[in-house]
Amino acid sequence: MAVLLKRPAAVLNGDHATATATATQESAKATRCKRSRVTVGSTDDYVDSTCIGAGGFGAVFRARHRVTGKIVAIKHLNSEGANAGELLREARFLQLCSGNPYVVGFEGLARDPRTGNLCFVMEYVEAPSLNDFFWDTRHGPRLPEPTVRAFMWKLLTRAKMMHERHVVHRDIKPANILVGAAEQEGGGGDRLLKMCDLGLAISMTDAPPYNQAGTLNYMAPEMLLQKTDYDAIVDTWSLGCVMAELVTGEALFDDEQEEDEDDDDERESESLTQLRSIFSVLGVPSEKSWPEFTSLPLAGEALRALPAMVRPHQSKLREMFPEETLSADGFKVLEGLLTCNPARRLTAAAALKLPWFAPLRPAAAAAAKINAPAFPTKKPQKIKIIPPATPQKKPPTIKIIPPVIPEKKPTRIKIIPFLPAEKKLLRIKIIPPEMPDTRIY
Repeated sequence: MAVLLKRPAAVLNGDHATATATATQESAKATRCKRSRVTVGSTDDYVDSTCIGAGGFGAVFRARHRVTGKIVAIKHLNSEGANAGELLREARFLQLCSGNPYVVGFEGLARDPRTGNLCFVMEYVEAPSLNDFFWDTRHGPRLPEPTVRAFMWKLLTRAKMMHERHVVHRDIKPANILVGAAEQEGGGGDRLLKMCDLGLAISMTDAPPYNQAGTLNYMAPEMLLQKTDYDAIVDTWSLGCVMAELVTGEALFDDEQEEDEDDDDERESESLTQLRSIFSVLGVPSEKSWPEFTSLPLAGEALRALPAMVRPHQSKLREMFPEETLSADGFKVLEGLLTCNPARRLTAAAALKLPWFAPLRPAAAAAAKINAPAFPTKKPQKIKIIPPATPQKKPPTIKIIPPVIPEKKPTRIKIIPFLPAEKKLLRIKIIPPEMPDTRIY
């Protein structure tokens, strides 16, 4: 377990690697993680407390809740190392990563009434660390490749979920990975795998500069070279180191060093020693492979400190992991994670898409489908097209209205009497009745 403020990694279960961090600026950033409220209980709410791990700056206890009976793990910090801001910051990151099946769950905070210090209450996982797992299997057969692939699938999936929430762990190493027993017999059995300890995590929503933090043997080259605007890709370098250790059982870049955490010059010297270990395997970056390399603060000193035999740019990684040790597809993942240039290094999401993980994708998709919330299935909506209600046109009714014929008046007869003087015949003049005009105009 690793903590901030120039403290080394707290040695749990025999982990002796050095973790360093200068967090003057990051402590100020910690206040940004206090926005959500966290209920603070009391350690007196728990009984049957048993120490399961201890280090220079704290201890972890297994305990049972008085009321619910739930078994939890409680992380105590010593008075010297206790810092409420750091603890609340880590609590915030655990909350951001909640729901991830590959990270230890966060149960809340509790205050120790005797010391007044805050403590973490976390999910209890009855499993050794990957560091202990390596120790137990160091003299036995190596892990088969299907088991290494299953481990890396879970670790990269966890990192991908974490990075999607803008959280960078910065201290991924075997001591911070818990490994359960196989559910099936054989090397390929499915194992419980969870990451823990977000004490050095940062949020990418905070603007750089970011300080050097983590464990030297698993620290990315850009961080060792004091690059201050690194990103989540430092975690995938650490996962590459873990993958190499899964294959061989030994740390890939392991230089034993004397540690003096109060001496900046000594810490810089340790970084240069670690860089020499990395470049002796992967070769010194060239202008073509990593254009930014020579502009980083420690690059000049790193080049001067390297012996002549380390200068070539050729990598020896494939020689250390031949075909009989790691398949071509598996090596492509390892090589992509252990790329010095962060701009060319694999992200967690990109690594999971490589062919090496193809056998695990159907099972992962099925598990995601099983674990998905059960929503009622909606039937496709039937669409009935109803045309607009247009009334059917009836044939026009033709009503013939005959013209109004007035009643005929009787014909008038005008009798003109005979005049004796004229001696003419009697004339009869017939005047027809007046007929109305019935013509249609």
